[in-house]
Amino acid sequence: MRFEILRLDEVNGTTVDTTVVDAASVNRIVQQAAAVGQRLWIRPAETPAS
Repeated sequence: MRFEILRLDEVNGTTVDTTVVDAASVNRIVQQAAAVGQRLWIRPAETPAS
């Protein structure tokens, strides 16, 4: 499963960066964000219709 991770602006909460990663990478990214106090929004990535 893939997830979309949005990094949020510290002041107003708007999206400043978006990336799509596999499930195995989510924990690492969350740990890095927590270490520096970044705000994230994580949601399942949309999959293209077949």
